[in-house]
Amino acid sequence: MNEVKEALRNIEQNYKFFLQQQFTFIGALQHTRENAHDMIRPVASISQVQSYVDHHCNNSTDRRILNMFLNICNDLSKLCHRLETVHPGNNITNGILERCKLLLSHSNDLSTIRAKYPHDVVNHLSCDEAKNHYGGVVSLIPIVLDCMKEWVSHSEKLPRPVLCNVSGGSAISEKRAPKAAISQPPPSVHLENQTSVSNKDNVLVQGSKHVQKKHLNDTENHSGKLRAPWKPPGRHA
Repeated sequence: MNEVKEALRNIEQNYKFFLQQQFTFIGALQHTRENAHDMIRPVASISQVQSYVDHHCNNSTDRRILNMFLNICNDLSKLCHRLETVHPGNNITNGILERCKLLLSHSNDLSTIRAKYPHDVVNHLSCDEAKNHYGGVVSLIPIVLDCMKEWVSHSEKLPRPVLCNVSGGSAISEKRAPKAAISQPPPSVHLENQTSVSNKDNVLVQGSKHVQKKHLNDTENHSGKLRAPWKPPGRHA
């Protein structure tokens, strides 16, 4: 977005320099229209100005100022197409871009458009020039510049799209992944826990067997004493 703003500022600076030479621009259009014997119809398209430069321009001053107009229109057209790649936008911003592209189309009829306040380009023309000849062509650049500024203003208020990783998951799911991994101990921990539990069970089983064996021996000894054969006193073999 910063690069777009910088490009827009550069175009505005070039236009300010061009605006200072508006009378030279109108004079060049007047000369080329006379050479083309095209004094009746208004200057109503970019392609018409291009035709005057290519076929009916006889001096370097007229060629320079007409080419300046065409270059600014070309820079605006390139920036307009570049805006489409900066942000997906919404219905408002997309509508603004469509209008810019239509205005900058070489075959579009400019005869009915007029730049309004605070632009005063039309006010610098005579009533006949403004109404019948040059009102549209002098209004093109300021109108498109206003549209592009409006596009930037609307685009900066829109939320940025969610970035996606290579696998297609969102950045949010990527951040949550480590937490899910931490909640489950690694296999080595499970194995160690199982081993320790098994060892404890073995100790308990072995201890239980030892107690049972000791108890059995004691019982046998005790029972043996009670069941020893009885011999009467005094009778020995």
